[in-house]
Amino acid sequence: MIALSVQRSPSGQMTTCLSCEARSLSVCGVVGNADLARLAGLATVIEVESGSIFIEEGEPASQFFNVTAGVIKLYKLLPDGRRQITDFAHPGDFLGLAAGKYHGFSAEALGPSRVCKFSRRKLSEMFDDFPAMERRLLATASIELQAAREQMLLLGRKTARERVASFLRAETMRKPACQRELRMSLAMTRGDIGDYLGLTIETVSRTMTALRKAGVIEIPCPSDIRVCDIGALCSIADGIVANFTPR
Repeated sequence: MIALSVQRSPSGQMTTCLSCEARSLSVCGVVGNADLARLAGLATVIEVESGSIFIEEGEPASQFFNVTAGVIKLYKLLPDGRRQITDFAHPGDFLGLAAGKYHGFSAEALGPSRVCKFSRRKLSEMFDDFPAMERRLLATASIELQAAREQMLLLGRKTARERVASFLRAETMRKPACQRELRMSLAMTRGDIGDYLGLTIETVSRTMTALRKAGVIEIPCPSDIRVCDIGALCSIADGIVANFTPR
């Protein structure tokens, strides 16, 4: 693993928690300011360099990780070296909830990122005093299970066009409605998207080009996507529109 771990002082960590933009999106959001110092005292802040791995598949799952900045790709490797990206984690996402004794995935930063690391044992002890945290974690685990089911449908039954549209819709809808924009900056490459959707790089690129020609999206540059017709994108993702004609 290649990551720079930074242990902040209790006062410094408390300040970081109070100003953390991901707090409202994560399990930490249910802890009030008066009790935040205790939670902050359990966290180790890790600044993760782009391309660094901070969770490796098969390692003992003794810790939780809360993503507070950046985008993380989660993946599994087959014995022959093939890779399946299972998810992309964003600020507010908690990693390690479904882990058994060992981590079933690896986690790699797609750009400069930050995560808070918590000991599973110590955090579990806090649940006795803060049951709202445990309820929030259980709700998060339920959301992850639903997302896993959606991923099974995506890989098993959807066409390439429906898969790419589903991915772009999910990225668009990730933020709360009041903060939602129809333009997104993708941290992942076309290859990463392909490994997530079970498609080749060429298929991902061709499908995005077709969506652009149809006026569904614009691609100002490879990492930027603007959704021009969210209704059409959702219809394609749901399989309602089987074909569309480029403009």
